[in-house]
Amino acid sequence: MGPSASLSLVAMFHLVRSKDFYEMETEYNKNMLPGKNVDVSLSLHINRISGVDESKEEIALDVFLHVYWEDPRIWILGNTSQVELTWDKDPKFWIPDLYIRQLREMKVLTLFQDLASIRLYDNSTLRISIGATIIIKCDMDFVLYPLDVQTCAVDFGSYKYTLTDMKFHWRDDPLIFPSDFGDGFRLPRYVVSFVTDNRLNVIYYGDGNHSTARLVITLSRELRSHLLESYLPSTLFVVMSWGSFVVMPEVVPGRMVLLVTTLLSLVTMFDTIRNNSPSALELKCIEVWLISCTLFVFLALVEYFIVLFGMRYDKHWRHKKHDLDGGGGAPSRPSLFGSNKVHATSGNDVTGDEDSTIKAQLPTSQQQVLTTNNGPVQVVTSTGKLRFQLVARHVILYCGSPRGTLDQVSLALFPLCFILFSVLYWISYITESRRKSMAAIV
Repeated sequence: MGPSASLSLVAMFHLVRSKDFYEMETEYNKNMLPGKNVDVSLSLHINRISGVDESKEEIALDVFLHVYWEDPRIWILGNTSQVELTWDKDPKFWIPDLYIRQLREMKVLTLFQDLASIRLYDNSTLRISIGATIIIKCDMDFVLYPLDVQTCAVDFGSYKYTLTDMKFHWRDDPLIFPSDFGDGFRLPRYVVSFVTDNRLNVIYYGDGNHSTARLVITLSRELRSHLLESYLPSTLFVVMSWGSFVVMPEVVPGRMVLLVTTLLSLVTMFDTIRNNSPSALELKCIEVWLISCTLFVFLALVEYFIVLFGMRYDKHWRHKKHDLDGGGGAPSRPSLFGSNKVHATSGNDVTGDEDSTIKAQLPTSQQQVLTTNNGPVQVVTSTGKLRFQLVARHVILYCGSPRGTLDQVSLALFPLCFILFSVLYWISYITESRRKSMAAIV
């Protein structure tokens, strides 16, 4: 090489060997491994989390990466314990081919020059330290949003050398954090934590097994904001809809305004949250909750429609039908269960035209013989169909009762069903979230 040798090699080899510099260079080959089964150890100083992009499923980190390995072909003479060498992007000595499998992009930090250094220790150990911003691709699943816990495994290894040639592992103190790190990096939506996997991890790239050192990044979502911004308002809207059961059915404007306004508010909330939340292949956890809350309010509105229908049938349609059938001289109908009792209607007047006394039945036929006080015997066929009509009529009259019987039942039934749904919802989704978190770590 002569006088044109780089400063990095000059600084290194005038302290490294007692042999002549040129003679040493002929013996050294930077393309050859220092030996078989080379151990490469790593440590990581995580400075900060630049951001988490849920739409692209990426995590940006500002780190200082330290890579250690031993090259017995190089050592220091004298009492110096370590030597700082000049950084060169194309060094003249062997370095491991570090490959980060989930790496999307890496930018070396630069101020006046690249933030990188090379250090040689007296035990022939070399250390490369480099500061960079790395963007990691993380496979995220948002089905459990906002109860989801994202776990990203980052593998540091070699693509060129297999397990028999090179092994990667973490040092005794693998992760270094700033003094204000605490329990984790707190972002507006996540708490980020880091754990190293000290087991022997192997990845197959097609030509053999390759050793990797694995870093596990866990993103735990802040649930408190979602409870206050989404779950609490939607729950209050459902509770407000129950207030319609204590409003008199005749007060149509007040009850309709309460139910329709609550329903529209939930629909708007659902649309807003769906547009602002990350995409998923299935319904997300919070979408299931909002849809269920919307259905509870919608069922309360349907219940009021049933009450209005029963009231209108009781007050107008039933009496109008009797008038068209001939008033008081209309033929009587059989009772609901074939008894001789007279059933009082839940409307304004109690009339005897709605019920009748069964005088005789033909046991050998499906016909039923009915006799009225003012008319001849009449034969009515299809007893099953007639009884179904009677059941439907009694149900309608029950729903349209002025005493609000259906509203009283709904006032107890709706809260009970919503409490049962809430318990099942939280138990099932929290259990599934913990199960996936444990499975990802293991």
